[in-house]
Amino acid sequence: MLLAGDIGGTKTTLAIIAHDAGIRHPLAQATFASQAYASLTQLAGEFLRQTGYRVDSACFGVAGPVVAGRASVTNLPWEVEAAELSRSLGIATVHLINDLQAIATAIPHLEAKDIHTLNPGHPVEQAAIAVIAPGTGLGEGFLTWDATRGRYQAQPSEGGHASFAPSNALEDGLLHFLRERYGHVSYERVCSGIGMRNIYQYLKASGHAEEPPWLAERLACAEDPNPVIVEAALDTTQPCPLCVLTVDTFVSILGNEAGNLALKVLATGGVYLAGGIPPRILPALEKGFLKAFRHKGRFAELLSRVPVHVIINPKVALLGAACYGLGL
Repeated sequence: MLLAGDIGGTKTTLAIIAHDAGIRHPLAQATFASQAYASLTQLAGEFLRQTGYRVDSACFGVAGPVVAGRASVTNLPWEVEAAELSRSLGIATVHLINDLQAIATAIPHLEAKDIHTLNPGHPVEQAAIAVIAPGTGLGEGFLTWDATRGRYQAQPSEGGHASFAPSNALEDGLLHFLRERYGHVSYERVCSGIGMRNIYQYLKASGHAEEPPWLAERLACAEDPNPVIVEAALDTTQPCPLCVLTVDTFVSILGNEAGNLALKVLATGGVYLAGGIPPRILPALEKGFLKAFRHKGRFAELLSRVPVHVIINPKVALLGAACYGLGL
């Protein structure tokens, strides 16, 4: 049996997967507050004791870089090591993979209920597939077809840290604004949870739209301003112009960078939007994403044929860790 895990800075979800039952039918599953535990070893050990199952392998998708079987979890003081987990938990084989690699690994196994389609397109069989995931940060990756194994193989990328390239005058101003603050401005600075806040601050400071007093009051009380901004932008009765412009700019930048990624890896097999933000802004994506995605001059027609999907299954990283661990 397999212990699969989606390890994040806020929460960790673990599941026991039996080979014959399949990845969508865990024998046991639970979600934990990550910061309540000193280590993944402690958390996983408690879960195994609670369930009473013995496993012979484990695979964890980790929110952070994984190098030589070791990982540091973003926003947690955990140092995770595959060999230590194997020794302490008595598990013969332990794999650590990046959470975006886990998401990418799940893509070939997704079902219709797991996605929201922005463009059905015309997928090319066995062609590359791209994944871009704005959440706390901006993850990017892709899949290539492994003819020897007869399946897709997830490939890592740090494309989210590539330099931001504006596509219009408003974004020119955003780049200048953020360059004064950060020096180097990556796509992650403008296309992530942090990015949405940066866009809002720029639009407010530059006078593109006024911040109403009620919104300032709500933002002052919010631990995370992004849900407030999104809710005000998507309000169907009285949307806030500043928030609408913030979300529209975010969508434009996301579409532009997704188009860049699609061209770089020739993702004629499809582009998948993952991460925590896209499922929450589906109306805005429906309105503006494809225009920005296809705004590539002579290659606009090629991108018009590329399928684009939003992953709406919140457990996709857990599914991917299970797929990787089972060798699917």
